[in-house]
Amino acid sequence: MAGSKEIRAKIKSVENTRKITRAMEMVAASKMRKAQERMRAARPYAEKIRQVCSHLAHAHPEYKHPFLVKRDAIKNVGMIVITSDKGLCGGLNTNVLRLVVNRMKEWEGEGKGISVCPIGNKGYGFMSRVGAEVKSHLTGLGDTPHVEKLIGAVKVMLDAYVAGEVDAIYIGYNRFINTMKQEVTVEQLLPLSGESLEPVSGATWDYIYEPDAKEVVDELLVRYIESLVYNAVTENMASEQSARMVAMKAASDNAKSVIGELKLVYNKARQAAITKEISEIVGGAAAV
Repeated sequence: MAGSKEIRAKIKSVENTRKITRAMEMVAASKMRKAQERMRAARPYAEKIRQVCSHLAHAHPEYKHPFLVKRDAIKNVGMIVITSDKGLCGGLNTNVLRLVVNRMKEWEGEGKGISVCPIGNKGYGFMSRVGAEVKSHLTGLGDTPHVEKLIGAVKVMLDAYVAGEVDAIYIGYNRFINTMKQEVTVEQLLPLSGESLEPVSGATWDYIYEPDAKEVVDELLVRYIESLVYNAVTENMASEQSARMVAMKAASDNAKSVIGELKLVYNKARQAAITKEISEIVGGAAAV
């Protein structure tokens, strides 16, 4: 059994760790509320632009954008992976990376080429370690993501799709359900599927384009893809802060349990030492 001094040092160390995890839990709770507000604020715009694009896709304009054209053969696949920049958020990043890797293995088994665009330091580090073809990447988004920072990395993938280097683009991220639940999601980004662009009301609209259909549709669909990526980033950030808060609370609770166990061991060791001293005193007195 360890001595009383060593046990006291362990108790002090665990108590210091518990202070850190409790502080991180409170910080994550504060950031989680802000991230949820940001996520909810982004949803109306994403929904509205989706409705406009859905009507546009069914309006049969004189110009058909490449994003709407499904290709006959899928030879190369692009994957946008959204993870966090920091750790200590439970299995959040592990879950999304596991699902992405499984999809990549399926595509490799079908003989398809794969290129990735990791958003977040954890995803970029993982993809670099496994030797994936990183076409573009983005790290250091901070707690407040901006569309302007996302455009560069996303545009590389969109340009590759338009140029024919990539035949389909998917996006993987954690969708926020509630504080205790985050759902790992991998969905097709390009080409835009008919299901994602199905008109909500069931009716379609006709349009008069100014200055011309090509310029309007090009700008609108690019903005639509950017809004989808931004919405996925806000969902992932809300999931990250929720997962970190839960993980830090679990760590604080575990630290409390460990402190209780260590104090019990310390009391037993202290009682054993006292009993031994009394026995030695009694034995010495009897010998005299």
